[in-house]
Amino acid sequence: MIVGVPKEIKVHEYRVGLTPGSASEFVRSGHKVIVETGAGAGIGFSDEDYQAVGAEIIATAAEVFQQAEMIIKVKEPQLIECDMLNENHLLYTYLHLAPDPAQTEALMKSGCTAIAYETVTNDAGGLPLLAPMSEVAGRMAIQAGAHALEKECGGRGLLLGGVPGVAPAKVVVIGGGVSGMNAAEMAVGMGADVSIFDRNLDVLRRLDNRFRGAVKARYSTGHDLEEAVLEADLVIGAVLVAGAAAPKLVTAEMVKRMKDGAVMVDIAIDQGGCFENSHATTHADPTFIIDGVVYYCVANMPGAVARTSTFALNNATLPFGLALANKGWKQACKDDAHLANGVNVSGGFVTYEAVANDLGYDYHPLEM
Repeated sequence: MIVGVPKEIKVHEYRVGLTPGSASEFVRSGHKVIVETGAGAGIGFSDEDYQAVGAEIIATAAEVFQQAEMIIKVKEPQLIECDMLNENHLLYTYLHLAPDPAQTEALMKSGCTAIAYETVTNDAGGLPLLAPMSEVAGRMAIQAGAHALEKECGGRGLLLGGVPGVAPAKVVVIGGGVSGMNAAEMAVGMGADVSIFDRNLDVLRRLDNRFRGAVKARYSTGHDLEEAVLEADLVIGAVLVAGAAAPKLVTAEMVKRMKDGAVMVDIAIDQGGCFENSHATTHADPTFIIDGVVYYCVANMPGAVARTSTFALNNATLPFGLALANKGWKQACKDDAHLANGVNVSGGFVTYEAVANDLGYDYHPLEM
């Protein structure tokens, strides 16, 4: 198979679909790898690094799309990239389609088969290709939130962990999954007063056992969550419904009653965000203020630590990518139901139920 790696074009996105090490695995398996010039330059991979493992350097993205059978990316294709896809392409990347009708329509129009990292599953019921970036985003959320709490950023002027004689900031994490747990871990490490909310008692027990009282693991009722948000200095939104739009758990009305200079970090923004006022921002302009509250809603948060993120992502995506190249996507999905769960669009149809429901399309199960 001809595997193509274009350079990412989303604002301040420096990650790359394949590291040279990952590219070498495809080459060793008998596949041809073509990489757009400069695709890895943002994180220290030169064209020569790719050539050294047997990949071919291509001058433009258009040529990569024209030649490749499988396109491996990191972020969802921008509309200009969707225009370069056709029915012969297999696209393997993050998609986050539920809050993005324009991208969904463009992928359907192209006729390509698009596999979303974020909906591939595993035997434990987890999302193994989303987990690495959830880990990164959770940890980064605390860094970003701590910075946004500084006065020059519009925040309350608080040091997250306080100092002897001065109370630490109150941090509320909504969602006890991978990103929420990692956010809580970082916040505890910085000395904050941390509460984490979830509705799964097994998750709460696991968090309580992990943090041994250093985090308040609380069941999420509307009343209790609202009360905690109004008292918080930093709120982390880490709610995920796989493949679907995130529920809006912090309303605009609640925000009006929050502390001036409080900070909201919406990790769920890729899926539309879990705060009512949220809208996607970029690393170039990461925050906005509504009713005195600072919002950080960067849609590719792990892109700020692109080298760490690229290696973490490749560690997870490589085995599935090799299966797709070695077997072809149809056979690979027949052999692995978890990989089949990643197919969101194929042949002009939406093949992932949550996306179809959220966007109003007819759902076509993959076996059809």
